[in-house]
Amino acid sequence: MDVRYGASPKDARHYDTTQLRDEFLIEQVFAPDDVTTVYSHIDRVITLGAMPVNETLSLQKNVDPEKDLGVTYFLERRELGIINLGGPGKVVADGHLHQLARLDALYIGKETREVLFSSDAPANPAKFYMTSAPAHTKFETKLITLEAANKVELGSFETSNKRIIYQLIHPAVLETCQLSMGCTILDTGCVWNSMPCHTHERRMEVYLYFDVPQDNLVFHYMGQPQELRSIAMLNEQAVISPSWSVHFGCGTSNYSFVWAMAGENRTFTDMDHIKVTDLR
Repeated sequence: MDVRYGASPKDARHYDTTQLRDEFLIEQVFAPDDVTTVYSHIDRVITLGAMPVNETLSLQKNVDPEKDLGVTYFLERRELGIINLGGPGKVVADGHLHQLARLDALYIGKETREVLFSSDAPANPAKFYMTSAPAHTKFETKLITLEAANKVELGSFETSNKRIIYQLIHPAVLETCQLSMGCTILDTGCVWNSMPCHTHERRMEVYLYFDVPQDNLVFHYMGQPQELRSIAMLNEQAVISPSWSVHFGCGTSNYSFVWAMAGENRTFTDMDHIKVTDLR
């Protein structure tokens, strides 16, 4: 398990490119027939990627629950959100089968002992992107298709940020303890996400960029509004965003991203907006 520790904004403003990437960037989320696991001490969020090709994979493949989490199994005191970014696949949670097409989501409540992943076709493997957060209550495990998501259209072509937000694991769709997840898809010719930008001191966030065309990238901006830093990100890479940081991006082409949030509340509109002209 890759462990990342919390970072103070006073320290982060002095990071060079290498240290900034080491602290916040998750360079490889998906590896064939493996489960990648990154534990962040920022709100104790765990980011995972499972890419079953020829094998059935376990959520705990690279985790020692007792040593790493102080529990007997991964979800003993946690909840889990999954969005499939690849081909069709299956998730089996305590014996219950869930079929996920591309961009379908699955919420799995705490106290689920076993979670298994498989792909329908090795030539087009599923890519299960996951976020897990501590949970105090057990809520129902539920499949959310892209069609069932709460859909929000924002932005415009004039500001190069016309986009659709699909709120999948969200209060408008189902109940969770603190976890929220969804995906944002930018229209053709639009490159700015989450602009005008914001912070939310009450929640942290993780972004994963996907559908970034080959030979293109996204510049992800982070840091305090008057101390901006950027990380150059390729397709299917993720970035951890502390609550004190802005989180927005600009690509060399249109793209999509998954956002995941955890913290004090689940109010999607709880944001401290920042004027573009106040950024430095």
